[in-house]
Amino acid sequence: MISASGSYAPELKLSLLLSIIASTTQGIIFALFFPLFSALMSSPIDIPRVWTLVALMAFLVIIEFLIRWRELEFGWIITIDAASEMRLKLGEQLRKMPLEELSRRRSGDLNVILSGNVTDSLLSIGTIASIIIKTMVVPTIVIIVTFFIDWRLATVMLLTFPLAVPFYRWQKAITSKATRDVAIADANTASRIIEYAQGMPVLRATQQVGQQSQRLHQAINEQRQIQTQATSLGTAPAILMSTIVEIGIIFIIALSTLLVLQSSISIPQVFALAVVATRFSEPIAIFGELTAVFNLMKAALERIEALMAIKPLPVNTTPTTLSKFDITFENVDFAYADQKESILNNISFHLPEKSLTALVGSSGSGKTTITRLISRFADVKSGSIKIGGADIRDVEPVELMKHISVVFQDVYLFDDTILNNIRLAKPNATDAEVETAARAANCHEFVSRLPNGYNTKVGEIGGALSGGERQRISIARAILKDAPIVILDEPTSALDTESEVAVQAAIDKLVENKTVVVIAHRLSTVIGADKILVLEAGQIIESGNHEELLSQNRRYAMLWNAQQQSRRWKITA
Repeated sequence: MISASGSYAPELKLSLLLSIIASTTQGIIFALFFPLFSALMSSPIDIPRVWTLVALMAFLVIIEFLIRWRELEFGWIITIDAASEMRLKLGEQLRKMPLEELSRRRSGDLNVILSGNVTDSLLSIGTIASIIIKTMVVPTIVIIVTFFIDWRLATVMLLTFPLAVPFYRWQKAITSKATRDVAIADANTASRIIEYAQGMPVLRATQQVGQQSQRLHQAINEQRQIQTQATSLGTAPAILMSTIVEIGIIFIIALSTLLVLQSSISIPQVFALAVVATRFSEPIAIFGELTAVFNLMKAALERIEALMAIKPLPVNTTPTTLSKFDITFENVDFAYADQKESILNNISFHLPEKSLTALVGSSGSGKTTITRLISRFADVKSGSIKIGGADIRDVEPVELMKHISVVFQDVYLFDDTILNNIRLAKPNATDAEVETAARAANCHEFVSRLPNGYNTKVGEIGGALSGGERQRISIARAILKDAPIVILDEPTSALDTESEVAVQAAIDKLVENKTVVVIAHRLSTVIGADKILVLEAGQIIESGNHEELLSQNRRYAMLWNAQQQSRRWKITA
């Protein structure tokens, strides 16, 4: 609990100390019922003593109130700040995580960890800690005072603790796994909801909305079943624990009655004991009911710790800076973490600085994997990747990505203005610099027609813009970054002819005097490439320029001829 508060641990410890002092004060207040009842039932009533005790109790109540106020106010501020700090740490961890690991996690799962799990583990920590301290301190003070009244009554009260412990442990044991299952089910449902919302156009087109959305309904039903099971598992131990506490109170009252009949204690002491015993039992009963909360906090912390435990890709203790930008793969083997078979097998090639290289091949041949590895998406299984002669494993990730621009086939724009989406590549860029990049990417004309120009919001994932417009904004972003290495994941493949012409013109501006690697699906777009690498099953089977590969009459020539023939296809009645 303390470790979860991060740098705010000292402040949290002080808050817990205040809780201990307040709980001790509360225990003393209840202990004063013994002399108060004795004074009230004396004959004659000891009025001065009664008022003195009442005044003392009132004074202690005010003291406890002030301490509690400070404790809870302090605790809430700490936990809110600690939660904010933890989210920032998790954000930093996401930035440092290997992209391979990050891509395996669903956005809904990460959303639950960053929002729900942080809230579950921290925002209730002050209140829960206060209840735990009350549960321990108040009964302890009461028992100590009762020992001075009658050791037999104090012993019975003391035994109530051990009797409740087995039921608490039982409840904790059987609900612990259930709580973790609930956390997993919540994350799964959150992922399905995000998937459902983002995929609504496709779902509507395939009539998979509402009751027909099987994936979402299955996740919701599984969540309900797991939550029901978790709740039912914790019910019996909680009830039994409360029952044990109540039986303990009855036994205390019965024993005190017997002692009164034997004239061992007085009736005022019995009345006081009844009040104190009732107060004694409340925190123990509440403690049992909080088992589910403890397990929820524990499960949340486990998920956070699991995410934080993922190690970033290692970097040499004396990181290298890049000054040249040719790219070399030397005997590279690579397999994704969740797959046994290698995606790349003994890949070797050299791409000169300021050259254009196209990667060609069927789906699954390893084209995207090569571009990802250049950005150090993950580390190679064997071999090495070098930029300017430096192994990228010796380059800080921030330094590496400073020199690489990537234009993806599927563009991701943030729900922000066009200006800020372009400026993302260079946060300190002026409005004029952004506009210059936009003009170079053939964006300025369509942006100027928008109601708010560059301050127009693009909507979630850029949904307010067409595919060609989104692509040109992403190219403007890359132009603004002006990195010496450019990776293109066939950015024109999904565009209409008019958009393709505009995007291709923007790309021509982007790749001037750059080391360019492009994934090519339409071979007509890379005829002028300096080098074309043909991949099949994770291996380079051909290498050369367009004319050289055609003359070899192998795989590339087959792909070229097939695409040329398909351009002449016509639909006939």
